[in-house]
Amino acid sequence: MQNGIHFISGLPRSGSTLLGALLRQNPRFHAGMTGPLGAMYMALEGAMSRRNETAVFIDETQRRDVLKGLFTNYYATTHAEKLVFDTNRVWCTKLPALLQLFPQARVICCVRDIPWIMDSVERLVRKNAFQLSGMFGFDAGSTVFTRVNRLAGGDGLVGYALDALKEAFFGAEAGRLILLEYEALVRAPAATFEHLYRLLGAPFFQHDFENVEYSADEFDFALGTPGLHTVNRRVEWVDRQTVLPPELFARFEGDMFWRRPGANIRDVPIIQVEYTAG
Repeated sequence: MQNGIHFISGLPRSGSTLLGALLRQNPRFHAGMTGPLGAMYMALEGAMSRRNETAVFIDETQRRDVLKGLFTNYYATTHAEKLVFDTNRVWCTKLPALLQLFPQARVICCVRDIPWIMDSVERLVRKNAFQLSGMFGFDAGSTVFTRVNRLAGGDGLVGYALDALKEAFFGAEAGRLILLEYEALVRAPAATFEHLYRLLGAPFFQHDFENVEYSADEFDFALGTPGLHTVNRRVEWVDRQTVLPPELFARFEGDMFWRRPGANIRDVPIIQVEYTAG
């Protein structure tokens, strides 16, 4: 990775796939959907921990070199000469290590109103009415309430990511974060990208927000959730009414912690509609 690496993390259904699809328009960048490096990184951590009795032969320098080598070797043959953006929600929990391995890296955290994240998942489930989703263990007897409860749990798709984001946002390494709100990305993509490029310190590239294409059909079909990583051709905001029962939608309305007055104690830059529209 001759030109370095940044990371994309944050909340699900909040624009990370769209962001990756747009970034990859720049020939100097590589980006995409969630990849395998997060799981591989954690597997290596486990293999080099005291859980493995032979780990006594691995010193701290070797641990660092092995973990850094995972990234450099993975991207060596395909994207060595590009600035890499690697996507995984686990990266928010690995900031102390990642920023020692890559001190210049930034972590772009895609965020969105939590009720609308839940709505987005439920809408996708209903769109694929004849498929059982792997997100819910292919359970044929679930209801919208059990599905949302599973998403919101500490080990659920949304609950885990939200906890990980809080860990990063309030931690000592929060200065390397950039929070990117979904609404800013789709309502004002040009201004959002101008701001993002400034924060990254990268030469600006003119992106085409009218012709964006990305899909991962094979992955999505295997998960029983077609369309999970499909990006619409045009970047635009779509007003809609929620498909969630009112009590479920209201349950998460106060969970956007980064908007609370006084919450941003680390001065994390947040790209919001208020900024992009002004």
